[in-house]
Amino acid sequence: MIKSDSKPTNSEHKTIRTAIAGATGYTGAELVKLIVGHPKAELAAVTSRSYGGQSLDNIFPSMRNIVNIKCEDMKPESLFGRIDCIFLALPHKISMQYAPVFLENNIKVIDLSADFRFKNLSAYEDTYQKHSAPKLLEQAVYGLSEIYKDDIKKANLIGNPGCYPTSFLLPVVPLVREGVIKKHGIISDSKSGVSGAGRSASLTSHYCEVTESFKPYKIGAHRHVPEMEEILSAQTGENINITFVPHLLPMSRGMLTTIYAELSDNIGHKTGHNIEHDSDNTGHDSDNTGHDSDNTGHDGYNTGHNSDNAEDKDGHSGHKGYEAILNILKQYYDNHFFVRILPQGKFPDTAHVRGTNFCDIGFWVDDKSRRVIIVCAIDNILKGAAGQAVQNMNLMFGMDEKTGLELIPGAI
Repeated sequence: MIKSDSKPTNSEHKTIRTAIAGATGYTGAELVKLIVGHPKAELAAVTSRSYGGQSLDNIFPSMRNIVNIKCEDMKPESLFGRIDCIFLALPHKISMQYAPVFLENNIKVIDLSADFRFKNLSAYEDTYQKHSAPKLLEQAVYGLSEIYKDDIKKANLIGNPGCYPTSFLLPVVPLVREGVIKKHGIISDSKSGVSGAGRSASLTSHYCEVTESFKPYKIGAHRHVPEMEEILSAQTGENINITFVPHLLPMSRGMLTTIYAELSDNIGHKTGHNIEHDSDNTGHDSDNTGHDSDNTGHDGYNTGHNSDNAEDKDGHSGHKGYEAILNILKQYYDNHFFVRILPQGKFPDTAHVRGTNFCDIGFWVDDKSRRVIIVCAIDNILKGAAGQAVQNMNLMFGMDEKTGLELIPGAI
């Protein structure tokens, strides 16, 4: 391994010196934007395999007069002594080659590929490829910021979650941990904007193939499923399998995940008021959506919202189920700025989180089927990638997790 004598520490610099490897992809470009606007971080270097020697404002004209840093070739030794933290916005398998070198030189690593998301080596290798740095898996912390906050604060290596897992795990982890939903038979129906496929040209993300189209893809074969199942299993101590169906939306960015789960038999007793937990130590007001359900002609208001007062045949009420779930979500997330639990009868809209690090969650309890339907919206390349990565950087360096991330979505 290449090793430098330079040993930067958090206290040596008033600002965090960062580098972004893979800065010319969509996630990398979002990281550039966030770091340049961050009050306690500076962009010391960017690397690119395709655009070495070119200025970022030539690659992304939107950055003119703001960012004119030139892309470097990826040579770790040239970064030693210049940076405190590096974001690896690189393809799977490439990150694992570089992470050990930076860690040996006291540089914190936030990896946005899947290379360090797994504890189970076999699960990773069955899903992706052989791992060249398997010993680092034990050291790596899964970067789901709100759930693993305390572990992230102490970490040197973060495996940043995928976008689909973020939109699924944030609403589901508290509910499976507290036993208000059954652990088996959970279904996730997720939709993503095309930016999730990356910036490289491909037939499936070609404009003519995507516009005026809405389709599922990789049913039963998506690589985020083992990631989600490993985290749920670790949280509960049981082997959990889910059904996951991803879809491609004809829009550039945004993600909406709808989750279906059965209520536990003892849901009436799970009020959430007496739960004692610290979600950080696990070890591992939205506007109307525009559909105006009160005036649909289908009596959506009475069938959806008033059902909370109806008794089901088991003697449990939707009201009890709703309150139990609401109380649990609030106890987990009331002190977490970026997770917004919407008022009863309100549901997330991708437009309300676009360009932000927010995660909006709304839900409805169906008495008749004894199911809860949970809807979660995030920006797939911010909370689902770059935004959460910067949130993790903030935690790793002892800052308020909101620093540099209090972004407001546009009105349209």
